[in-house]
Amino acid sequence: MKLMTEEIRRSLPDLGETDGQGDDAIARLKLFTPTGRMTLYVTEFDGEDTLFGYMVSPLGPDCDEWGYSSLRELAEVRVFGGAMAGVERDRYFTPKSVRDCLEERA
Repeated sequence: MKLMTEEIRRSLPDLGETDGQGDDAIARLKLFTPTGRMTLYVTEFDGEDTLFGYMVSPLGPDCDEWGYSSLRELAEVRVFGGAMAGVERDRYFTPKSVRDCLEERA
């Protein structure tokens, strides 16, 4: 599965465009691991490889944070949880604020 479609790529603001919006920034892409809690709500993209968004850390809630990720590196991630799995794109995700995404998780 492609982690990012051309349609999603075109919809993502450039890096820095949502500065200051915090949890009100719109996540337009949700990436996750099916065997753990790692979820990335992507709000910005540099058009090549660098994503910016809110990461729900696989290490636990104390490590959840805003930051940068590499699309190429995420595509290479393999997680062992009984069977080998990688990062997936939520094909049914609807763009919404990061605040709403996090409230849905609670």
